[in-house]
Amino acid sequence: MTSLADIWPPFGLTLATPRLVLRPILDADIPAAVAAARSGIHEPGRNPFSTPWSELPNDELAPNMAQWYWRCRAGFTPDDWTLLLGVWQDDEFLGVQDIAARNFGVLKTVRTGSWLKQAAQGRGVGTEMRAAVVGYAFDYLQAEVAESEAAVWNKQSLGVSTTLGYEPNGTVRHTWGATVEEVQKVRLIPTTFKRPDWTLTVQGHEGLKSYLGL
Repeated sequence: MTSLADIWPPFGLTLATPRLVLRPILDADIPAAVAAARSGIHEPGRNPFSTPWSELPNDELAPNMAQWYWRCRAGFTPDDWTLLLGVWQDDEFLGVQDIAARNFGVLKTVRTGSWLKQAAQGRGVGTEMRAAVVGYAFDYLQAEVAESEAAVWNKQSLGVSTTLGYEPNGTVRHTWGATVEEVQKVRLIPTTFKRPDWTLTVQGHEGLKSYLGL
């Protein structure tokens, strides 16, 4: 029988760490993602996202999230892609870890972003899920650079970056909703990656690799 992964190979990817499973978000997962976001991601008025989607009213949040997941799938090409991975612990949806690239075949550079519901924060989950996608990018996709960024006040995100070996890569001013924020860019390469003491388990890589033309 033909599977979703046969039709769209990115659906077949699964990354597993000691505590977490990361896999592309299916339509059936969207309600769990919405419920996790509605449970709270950050303190009111302290939005870590340049586009303040998490502050939308409940009746707008759900369709906004669904449209974003569909948009990323529809726009996924070998030269410009964003892969949204749901983060699960046992049967609990904790958040989303994304990995994206443009002109990856030439630049060999990926970008990452994420969110985690408040109930799962402070347990090292953010570090574990970022380590998973960065390790996958370096060891399986043969990426040469991983980049990320966060508002300068976002100590949690920047702390994850420091733990994994990212180095500062300059600051810029970005629009942040209706305001302007100083944003710290960070950069990581394989030789400075502070690898975790566990081994990443990967399934479905060959299909994604072929789909990306690598």
